Amino acid sequence: MDAGEDFGPWLARQLKLADMTQTELAQEVEVTRAAVSAWITGRAAPRPETIERIARALNTDLATVHTRTTDTQAGLPVGWYHRPGHADGGRELGNAAAFAFDADVEVLARETCQNSLDERITDNGRPVRVRYTLHELSGEKLARFREAIQWDDLFPHYEVAAAQDQKVGRVIDAGLRDMYDHDRLVLLRVDDYNAAGLTGDDYEDGRFAAVVRRQLDSHKSGKGAGGSYGLGKATLWATSRLGLVLINSTLSEPHEGRTERRLVGRLDLPWRRVGGQAWAGPAWLGRPDPDSPGAAVARSWWADEETVESLHLTRESGEPGTSFLIVGAHDVASLVDASRVSEDDETDDDFTIQGMHRRLVQALGRNFWAAMTGGGDRLPMLEASVRTLRNGEVVIPEERVDPTVTQPSRTRALRAFLDGTTVEQLTESGQVVATTVPLSLPVVGGGRGSAGQHHAVLLVTDAEDMDGKPNRVVAMRGNRMTVRDASVPGLSLSVNPFQAVLLAGEAAGPRAPYAAEAEVFLRAAEPPEHNKWGQTEELTLTYSPSAYRRIAALTRETNAAIKQLVARPKKKSKAGGGRLAPKLTVGTRTQRARLSAATLPVLDELDAQVLDDGAWQVTGEIRIPAGGHVWRLAPVAKFEVRSGPRPTIAWAELVGVENCEVVDDALRFAEKARSATFRGVTDPTTHAVRTSLSGLVVELRAAEGEVSS
Repeated sequence: MDAGEDFGPWLARQLKLADMTQTELAQEVEVTRAAVSAWITGRAAPRPETIERIARALNTDLATVHTRTTDTQAGLPVGWYHRPGHADGGRELGNAAAFAFDADVEVLARETCQNSLDERITDNGRPVRVRYTLHELSGEKLARFREAIQWDDLFPHYEVAAAQDQKVGRVIDAGLRDMYDHDRLVLLRVDDYNAAGLTGDDYEDGRFAAVVRRQLDSHKSGKGAGGSYGLGKATLWATSRLGLVLINSTLSEPHEGRTERRLVGRLDLPWRRVGGQAWAGPAWLGRPDPDSPGAAVARSWWADEETVESLHLTRESGEPGTSFLIVGAHDVASLVDASRVSEDDETDDDFTIQGMHRRLVQALGRNFWAAMTGGGDRLPMLEASVRTLRNGEVVIPEERVDPTVTQPSRTRALRAFLDGTTVEQLTESGQVVATTVPLSLPVVGGGRGSAGQHHAVLLVTDAEDMDGKPNRVVAMRGNRMTVRDASVPGLSLSVNPFQAVLLAGEAAGPRAPYAAEAEVFLRAAEPPEHNKWGQTEELTLTYSPSAYRRIAALTRETNAAIKQLVARPKKKSKAGGGRLAPKLTVGTRTQRARLSAATLPVLDELDAQVLDDGAWQVTGEIRIPAGGHVWRLAPVAKFEVRSGPRPTIAWAELVGVENCEVVDDALRFAEKARSATFRGVTDPTTHAVRTSLSGLVVELRAAEGEVSS
């Protein structure tokens, strides 16, 4: 017989599913009971003609018996099992773990991608591939899907749950009304490939039970894993307005002799009374377990390809990993965007799924750009993509997230580190400077002293427009998900815009001292959202109440190192700095001052940005020759025009930052100062045109003219 699950265990389970004894099978196939027992125990195998009779007895085809990659259809039918209400009358009005997160696709992307990274198969060196598919169903397609999930059996439970005056009830009611009023349902499927899959028994310790059966069970693969709380999986159910997630897993190691198409569904509802009986909350879609009391409890089952397709769970290959189908997916942020669209706009229905698509791409690029970056002899750890369908037709083609587009500067920095091309000092644009930052690790259990000193790697490079806000530092550990994203305080206003990356723990590389110990320490310092390092209960219990101070020290050391690196000499630019360089120039009117030209201060460099109210915020550096401090100069802001006089703009604020002060709207320089810095903010009410439509010129004007640069 063909290789599949061993014949004996397979046959024993089919007899249980069919509620058939060994004696009854023996009679059907015309052999002795001892022969059947020998088949089940593996002491003998049936002859080809006997296999045909076994197939008829089990009401299945011959191929199913030969391959044994699925159960026969003669067994107990797949259906929903609802957990009975507690005997003591206790009630849970929702899954508390789901309330730890917002129903937001950005949160979903962070948690699901992190889990996929944690379960990546590392032996082959390949990345884990994660694909998000938004699929809106309507009409006949929706009707067939509801039939596949046995909607008629579920609806009485939904109807009662939606009537409850609780948060979960209101969410469910909104989901039902949207589906019935608009005849549509949004599915959001998360597939990963080159991952472990939901291995293990249905009930015992393992990945399957941790995800499907249990709450707050964090079954992780190693010390570098992202989560410590077991809360992340709850985002799947929180993103469903119907509290329903279907699962298809291809296992990296066999269970019951098989690996492909292990299916199960889980429904999270509040306590309810339906059909005169109280139900506790959760329900599972599966095949009744013949070993459970009354064969009532549903367990996972090995489905055929037709069933998988009807549930929209078909995977693209036999590569191990898991597919999660969120039924009735919604995104609060995208719904807010959609509400801004006119009711008369015919694209309103498209906007919700398009908004979800866009936000997924943005979230993946912002949080996992580092995991998607490779260099040297190291491949990326992650590949991610998003696609959007409607009734099987493409609405938005599959879009692979490219870290060089979403985070170009940070990606350049990490790639330089992996390639070994970093420098010790920034002297040219595009370079990446690297240094190390110490992290003194506390002793487990609260002992005095240090368990060792880890050296995190700090990278700094020039910022680009696509990076978002400049002058920030992002921090991460082994799985390279962005944990912390913060501005660097106390910077000089004249620094070139930059981006910094802190690689800590195992992200610092295999040669970093105490990397594994730092990984454990930093993981304990993360809250359930994994968005910062600081004081947590786990950190206190594992180390000591003062352990968080080591994090504060790391932050101080990091900020100090950044300030030192970006303060190094930089290339001068007469065209201004930052993103507004093409629109910002230094005045070039000739001077007619009586003072000596040899002592004339020069407006050397400008940096600027547009504020939310449309004002320009300008920072200017002035080079002062010996004796030049006696000059009194006034910065003048003007709009750049192609011809004619430049319209003057009033200052709303003008202050001296370094080596100067403003007296009567003019700069007074400190004695013997060789450079000075001022900052000005224009008054938007005096702008002749919109800020975005014009450039800006800043000139230094003396008592009898203007000073050229």
